[in-house]
Amino acid sequence: MTNELLSSPAAERNKDPILSVLEAVLPAAGNVLEIASGSGQHVCFFASHLPGLDFQPTEPDPASRDSMMARIREAGLTNVATPIALDVHDARWPVAADIDAVLCINMIHISPWTATDALCRGAARHLRTHGKLVLYGPYLENGTAVPSNLDFDASLRRRNPEWGLRDLEEVTRIAAGHGLQRQQVVRMPANNLTVVFAKSM
Repeated sequence: MTNELLSSPAAERNKDPILSVLEAVLPAAGNVLEIASGSGQHVCFFASHLPGLDFQPTEPDPASRDSMMARIREAGLTNVATPIALDVHDARWPVAADIDAVLCINMIHISPWTATDALCRGAARHLRTHGKLVLYGPYLENGTAVPSNLDFDASLRRRNPEWGLRDLEEVTRIAAGHGLQRQQVVRMPANNLTVVFAKSM
């Protein structure tokens, strides 16, 4: 493992606003599975401010998992487990059932549409009843968005035709098909949304 920490400027900018939402919607104690944890900046920040929650970060990329592990050790966090490899498309996720919350930040617009369905299917499989799926990122609403988000959407699609901003109602429909009901939409800085779903049964 290298000692170099990966870093995302966007994660630094949005970690405080996301934490404010998590403090309002997550239980005081329980377990949280983070999907696509990236550099680990989010999970370490959230864990340090939410000591009653145990976090399981996941990330397919080995370099990112190394960075996360270094951050966890550097921060001396005892409520963050060793990062594990997880691809949402996997038929089986290497995590326990009865999870209190699944958190996914800035993933669904930089992955194929099939990943959104796979994420919702896996979250429904592992969440306890009334457990929360919390998504953060930019969205289309009724097929449109502010000009900066439309430009971002176009740039993503140029990079990869399978990427792009997802329409909030389409994501809501996919989630509902897996028994996840939308509870709340929180408008965030920089024209992003935090969307909270709950497992109905």
